[in-house]
Amino acid sequence: MQIVDAQIHLWTAGKPTNANHRQVPTYTKDDALKEMAANGIDATIIHPPASWDPHSNELAVEAARQHPNRFAILGNFPLDKPESRQLVDTWKQRPGMLGLRFVFLQPHMKTWPTDGTIDWLWPAAERAGLPVATMAAGFLPKLAEVAQRHTSLKLILDHLGRPSGGAKSQAELWANLDEVVALAKFPNVAMKATGAPSYSDQPYPYRDIHDHLHRLYDAFGPTRFFWGTDITRMPCSWRQCATMFTEELPWLKGRDLELVMGQAVCDWIGWKRSA
Repeated sequence: MQIVDAQIHLWTAGKPTNANHRQVPTYTKDDALKEMAANGIDATIIHPPASWDPHSNELAVEAARQHPNRFAILGNFPLDKPESRQLVDTWKQRPGMLGLRFVFLQPHMKTWPTDGTIDWLWPAAERAGLPVATMAAGFLPKLAEVAQRHTSLKLILDHLGRPSGGAKSQAELWANLDEVVALAKFPNVAMKATGAPSYSDQPYPYRDIHDHLHRLYDAFGPTRFFWGTDITRMPCSWRQCATMFTEELPWLKGRDLELVMGQAVCDWIGWKRSA
């Protein structure tokens, strides 16, 4: 069974501005490869953290160029700059670039998904065949509208659809679960089950979130439910992030487990890894 992590970050520009991530000045492909080898991870999908490393897209491209079977990328560009629109149609010509991923965590960006700033993105990405991943807990109705309007656009909902920022109770963390589950009715929306341990109040194997994982899995199914970590902000090892899914969820077995642990996300973004 191949194990493909649906989300990691690489950076070299100093400590992350997001204090939840490891406060180290660099986390490179070599760091990731060493940690992957020690924990049984075959491949990863890099999400360049442009908010704290402006050159992280180029860093990811070089990692994918050197190790095309180990790294793929969901990259990004400044959505509010008109010149960015010219990048979409040739985006996949860059080594490893198979899609896009955007977050809207900075104050001036929070309204972009709903105020028209990024309305141009959805048809452009659909036309170019670029899957788009996003942290959409703050604009789920808009994501539903986009999914319904652009039926050929593959969308990925990050981090189990959980809200970002600040310490939250379990009730607050999972308050939108019904709304997230409802998005599963759109066949072009997938769920990235990344960061799961960070949403638990318990130690490994994080049993207080297993029922939530089960409900989301039942809604999206094994072809649209992708395991991953966001490893540099996890409270446990990469191996435990994986074994939580491979050993601790009795309802996830066989071919379905193989899909969740890597095959499904590769299929979704079109990553044809060699065996």
